[in-house]
This record gives sequence, C-alpha cells and structure tokens, in this order.
Amino acid sequence: MDAIKRIKKDLDLFAKNIKEIESIKVHDEEEKIVQMAKNYRDDTKYYLKQEDYLTSFGCITYAHGLLDAVRLLHDLIVEE
Repeated sequence: MDAIKRIKKDLDLFAKNIKEIESIKVHDEEEKIVQMAKNYRDDTKYYLKQEDYLTSFGCITYAHGLLDAVRLLHDLIVEE
C-alpha cells in the first residue's frame, strides 16, 4: 500500500473513531485531548497536500494515539 492510500485510510478510521467519541460525554480535560487529536488530523491533511508524506503519517499516528487514550478511558476499546 502506498503512503497516500495508507494516510487516507487512517483519516477514514479517524473520522469513524471521532464520531464514536462525539456520541459520548467527555470531561473538560478529555475534550482538550480530543481537540488536540483533531488538530493533528488537520495537520495530517495539510502535510498530505504539501506531499510531505512522512510528516503527514506521523501526524495521523499521533492523532490516533491521543484519541485512543480517551477511547480507552471510556471502555470504547476492548483490550485483548
């Protein structure tokens, strides 16, 4: 899978996960983390347009990590 397809796939997954987060009640501090994740998602799109795929991929990976932290706190991710 090439870099562009991988980044776009991760953006789609982020969109799915952010909808899940938006359907629950998060605390103020968690909302800050969610907003940071959204900012990194926006950075992902910016760097993708700049054809800086390495930075774009790094941004979406970080965005997922932040979002997953909140998802874990709310039992939206089942640890195996």
